[in-house]
Amino acid sequence: MPTATQSRSTLLVSAADHDRLSSLARAFLNRTPDMAEDLLAEMDRARVATEAAMPADVVRMGSTVTLQDPEGSLQTVTLVYPAEADIAERRISVLTPLGTALIGARAGRTVSWRSRDSRVLSATIEVVEQTRRAP
Repeated sequence: MPTATQSRSTLLVSAADHDRLSSLARAFLNRTPDMAEDLLAEMDRARVATEAAMPADVVRMGSTVTLQDPEGSLQTVTLVYPAEADIAERRISVLTPLGTALIGARAGRTVSWRSRDSRVLSATIEVVEQTRRAP
């Protein structure tokens, strides 16, 4: 059973993120097959754009995202690669159900994912902030 809830909303991913995330998912197929397969499925359906064509309100690697749950609570997380993940710092891996649900989504969209205990959770993306990358 997939851990991320698939939706038909368009995902937009930069070419660099698409290549790196597809490789990452393939590398994790033996370790975490469900999450790796979910991420590969998202990359398969994503629309790929150049970095210059990426709108500022689309979640990409390194984005800081403010989410609002159905009860109105806000939380802010930063989407990172697995080696950089640190829940205490609110840095979530793209190889988690929430991380996979966020990649390529736009502000204003409600994303859904399946928790470890099989509950379907959702949150609306309120704000997307892009981290400046060193040249």
